[in-house]
Amino acid sequence: MAEQNEFFKSKMVQDFTRDIRQYNLGPLWEAIPELMHHQPEPHAQPYLWKWELLEKKLGEAAQIFTPERGGERRAIYLQNPGLDYRQPWGWASTSQTLYAAVQLLQPGEVAPSHRHTQNALRFITHGEGAYSIIEGERIFMEEGDFVITPKNLWHGHGHEGTEPMIWMDVLDIPTIYMMGGTFFEPYPERIEQPKVPDNYTAQRYEGGMVRPISDRHPKKAPLGAYKWNQTLKAIKGLSRFEPDPYDGYAVEFINPSSGHTANPNIGAWVQMLPKGYHSKAHRHTHSTIYQVFKGSGYSIINGIRFDWSKGDYFIIPNWAVHEHVALEDTFFFSVNDLPIMEKFDLEQEKSFDNNNGYQEVKGEFKPAILV
Repeated sequence: MAEQNEFFKSKMVQDFTRDIRQYNLGPLWEAIPELMHHQPEPHAQPYLWKWELLEKKLGEAAQIFTPERGGERRAIYLQNPGLDYRQPWGWASTSQTLYAAVQLLQPGEVAPSHRHTQNALRFITHGEGAYSIIEGERIFMEEGDFVITPKNLWHGHGHEGTEPMIWMDVLDIPTIYMMGGTFFEPYPERIEQPKVPDNYTAQRYEGGMVRPISDRHPKKAPLGAYKWNQTLKAIKGLSRFEPDPYDGYAVEFINPSSGHTANPNIGAWVQMLPKGYHSKAHRHTHSTIYQVFKGSGYSIINGIRFDWSKGDYFIIPNWAVHEHVALEDTFFFSVNDLPIMEKFDLEQEKSFDNNNGYQEVKGEFKPAILV
């Protein structure tokens, strides 16, 4: 950060600072060291949430909250402890810019339709039989599916199966809240009714990376759901070759009509780390939130070891040095704010060059567990 000399600690300067602040004015000469760092210093902290805890709390929530009682969604969000000071409700911040949550829908329940200026997505982690209805299309969801709802599209959920359905929700709530751009509108009726055949967009894109000629011009969501079996084929194709030294075998979900990220402000990836893989350490301006879809291992973030297993969630904040180790074949679903960083031309990446690219472990993260 910028340097501040002893003069600024003098009584004359401090008295003047107090004087102007009573008029809602501020002294840049004092503020600049804390506002303009030499490199990113996010308030978000590296953190990990264990699946056992999340599953238990979702089960307890199911005994208390139902869509019929209000509240729109039975979702528990992942509050970053470094951002809890944000008011209200920590801005529901998992990272500086993104919200992530786990949501539970029980058989027979309906979560009402609404729309908002926040972009949203879902990654299905447990169960089958539930659907999202998005702009009149019912999309039936299975484990591993990636479902998008860009801003201002009507969307609701229903469950016609027999077992609880759980998924990861991600929205750009903190970004839109900070910018003062929040709009929310409930659907006039409880839930939108179908206007096209079920799973319509997925059927239109059964050919994979070819698109109907009518989608040559960009649309918000020409493909509403990205099926796990197609994602897995893409990963397996990559796995015939050498893995990326930092991210293993990784693919990014894109809008097939534009080539841009599937959601405007939220990048979404699936990664496969083969057993024994140890990535090189690096850092980048964007932050990443991970869901461990399958596998186990650990990540080292700023010298601290974070052990993870199937179902866990963890965050790597902006500019944190990190590397991953897979103790068995592992699949990550992850989201990031890379599209936001690129919009503002802020994205930078730097490899960790000490110790042949690997960090020294200086401690271990102790997650919150059930008591």
